[in-house]
Amino acid sequence: MEEDTESATTPDQGEPVAEVVADAALAATAAAAAAATAERPTTPALETCGLDPALAQSMILRLREAEPRLSVWLGIVLEGVEEAGDELWKRLRFLLRSLDAPAAEVDAFVDDFRGWLERMEYVQLDEFRSELQYRLTLALDMEDEEDERSRLFLKISEGLSRTREQFSRRLDSLFSSHGELNESFWEELEELFIMADLGYEPSLELVERLRERARKENVTRVEDVRGLLMAEVDEIFRLPRRISAVNPPEVVLFIGVNGVGKTTTIAKLAHRARMQGKKVMIAAADTFRAAAIEQLQVWAERVGALFHARPAGSDPASVAYEAMDRALAEKVDILFVDTAGRLQTKVNLMEELTKIRQVLGKKHEGAPHRCILVIDATTGQNALSQAKLFKEAAGVDELILTKLDGTAKGGVAIAVAMQEKLPITYVGLGEKLEDLRPFNGADYARALLGDLDQGK
Repeated sequence: MEEDTESATTPDQGEPVAEVVADAALAATAAAAAAATAERPTTPALETCGLDPALAQSMILRLREAEPRLSVWLGIVLEGVEEAGDELWKRLRFLLRSLDAPAAEVDAFVDDFRGWLERMEYVQLDEFRSELQYRLTLALDMEDEEDERSRLFLKISEGLSRTREQFSRRLDSLFSSHGELNESFWEELEELFIMADLGYEPSLELVERLRERARKENVTRVEDVRGLLMAEVDEIFRLPRRISAVNPPEVVLFIGVNGVGKTTTIAKLAHRARMQGKKVMIAAADTFRAAAIEQLQVWAERVGALFHARPAGSDPASVAYEAMDRALAEKVDILFVDTAGRLQTKVNLMEELTKIRQVLGKKHEGAPHRCILVIDATTGQNALSQAKLFKEAAGVDELILTKLDGTAKGGVAIAVAMQEKLPITYVGLGEKLEDLRPFNGADYARALLGDLDQGK
């Protein structure tokens, strides 16, 4: 019988079988290791967003080592940038991607901001840096950040400077002329409040609340009343939390007399909502003035919101109904509805706003979800009258106080909150889109009354 040929499977002559087996095992181990390495995910390279790799590497190291505040991060990213252009867009993308913002949202943010700069014809960084930080604050949900709160307090403090100059000076003079608490002090304090545009009834109520707080806390010295006053003002603005969730789209009705800044307030709130990633529509249901429709349309285009209107003289309720229908069809997140600022009588006002409410609710259950009254801080006691009238005629859920910057009548915020028991949600502190800011009672009290040690 012939022997089988095994030349292909046997070791070379003189080569030990054990060595061949060992080599085969090593080769198999190496192959397995190579396969495992190929399957293992590699460490991702730094996403440069078009920046020079060395610059991106340096920038990310500085960002990681920096104090975790938006203003600091923005300062690092904008270093050396003086105007809008490709370098700015690359750096903004780099910052946002470094903060784990989704690529699609980053592109949308940059494209939206670039379009806004073109519409505003801004080129130099100094012209738009503040707006950029404001947009980033909203987009990244960093408005409660300490740095941003400090910026806001500074704005409120600057806005109340004229009010504080008069009010605090009189308050300091009153405190320095009295030692122990007595009836004379309380009467003079009441008069001071009335002169500060708090109104007669709110002034009496505030003094009574201070008297009661002083009794409870055994305060007998005038110098300690400043702290009581600050705590009381903070308490006035502290209202119970309420359910903010709504069945979308959220519908917000705006009311207020002509000239209070209602149109620009709607635009600023629409801008905030857009920067928070919401799809926004503005409806011009103030059909009594052609100029109001035109102004609102310009603002809607400027902030990137959808706009719905009919010719001047049209039925306001019809405009509201059509806008609601369109908002539902186009999956809008929030619908802002402007209304007429002045009608002939309180009855006319009530009937018109009631009709608008009814058609909105008929089309979308629960709408309108909020009714916001816009009042002008510079009008003092007139603002109190307006709040009372509109609350009785139309129902009001919250207040926005405009033109708080540069007025000596900023004390009206205390009066209207006390008298109507309505929350102040935003305050207008200037003409820019970023100058409508959330209202904070504690910050307002501190900005109006100064430090607790003042006057001691």
